[in-house]
Amino acid sequence: MTDHSLYRPNVGVVLFHPDGRVWLGRRAGAPPPYNWQFPQGGVDDGEDLEAAARRELAEETGAVSLTYLARTDGWILYDFPPDMGGPKAWRGFKGQRQVWFAFRFDGSDTEIDLAAHHEPEFEEWRWGYLAEAPELIVPFKRAAYDQVARAFASLAATKGVG
Repeated sequence: MTDHSLYRPNVGVVLFHPDGRVWLGRRAGAPPPYNWQFPQGGVDDGEDLEAAARRELAEETGAVSLTYLARTDGWILYDFPPDMGGPKAWRGFKGQRQVWFAFRFDGSDTEIDLAAHHEPEFEEWRWGYLAEAPELIVPFKRAAYDQVARAFASLAATKGVG
């Protein structure tokens, strides 16, 4: 059994365009090629997971016009690389445990504001395909993204279809 107390509680969000594509953000200051990801962030003590997901999404993207679609069952874990630095909040943790949420974006692209609440975590964004996300993320998160892509595959558009 894995000791979940060794993993920082976290939520992730896959934001679906009404056509089934997904929101992908390029991390600010991160070198290519593995610098695209979905919004994600820590859960405050006692915070409801869906509320945390909505908060993180609003903080990182400005998106608030949403409809809940789905969430993953249980926790998805990933380990930090041994040489990874990071915020104080991460110190002492082996990695992160995440619950992922899928929301449909009901707003217009003009609602997206990468500097909505604080220093931007993303410097660029685009609509892409869920199936491509695991290849765009840093390798240590790839297995988690594979699980997320499988969990939400029925909601996603497929390249070349349409």
